[in-house]
Amino acid sequence: MSLRSERFLALASIDFEGKSPKELNDFYCETLKAGMHGLCFSPYMEGQKPGDQLSEEQVRRRIEIIKPYTKWVRSFSCTEGNELIPKIAKEHGMQTLVGAWLGDNAEINEKEVAGLITLANEGYVDVAAVGNEVMYRGDLTEEELLEFIFRAKSQIKDVPVGYVDAYYEFRERPEITQACDVILANCYPFWEGCDQDYSLLYMKDMYHQALRAGNGKKVIITETGWPDKGTNLEGAYPSKENAIKYFINTQKWSAEEGIEIFYFSSFDESWKVGAEGDVGAFWGIWDKDEKLKFC
Repeated sequence: MSLRSERFLALASIDFEGKSPKELNDFYCETLKAGMHGLCFSPYMEGQKPGDQLSEEQVRRRIEIIKPYTKWVRSFSCTEGNELIPKIAKEHGMQTLVGAWLGDNAEINEKEVAGLITLANEGYVDVAAVGNEVMYRGDLTEEELLEFIFRAKSQIKDVPVGYVDAYYEFRERPEITQACDVILANCYPFWEGCDQDYSLLYMKDMYHQALRAGNGKKVIITETGWPDKGTNLEGAYPSKENAIKYFINTQKWSAEEGIEIFYFSSFDESWKVGAEGDVGAFWGIWDKDEKLKFC
């Protein structure tokens, strides 16, 4: 076999044909224990939602749970106890992608960006993210978002600053792409109705679209994942088997190609049902009670 064909096979998705449920489970657990680049951190316990105050105890406990499985942790906010996440992660020797959550509340936006700048300049941030899917939701204008990005860049020292959104937003909004030091792209084949069998190829295409838009800038996949329960979206079906296959393929590609991926998510969160429907509660590697689902 030629080197070229060996490489082609290595980059293809895994052939799961004929694997029993137990074999799939074992393969998943081996992959998980081998570790991953990054993990999106879900701090909210059952009955909590964004806007609730997080305790140091719950953040610390959940960081300790995920620590053996990931090098990096991604947080989404710098207020209401979320500012503790990068501090505690650093205590445990982890690296951090820290986000300021921007929405349609001007007062909260100011606190978030100020919090991110402070955390970064105190040494708790390895990559700073100013906003998450703000353009996708339409919470701010492009000019308002750019103002926040440029403010963070001017006040944060020696830390790359970017903005998180769906991969295609970087193609469609070149001024935002140009303002970013690093492209932080969310890539979800599930949310575009992609069949699990083609999802790895689909995600690779999403990544390369962001790469082309960035014109040489580094691209980090800040979110990707697959729910294990809930209602299907066109050809994308939530199931334990599909979630397992997607996780294995994602981690295999990440390791082989050196793609920096933050998997979504660490823990199931019931509050997400309101925004995403029944699938919203079932993206975690751990369930809402902090138990590993499949191992």
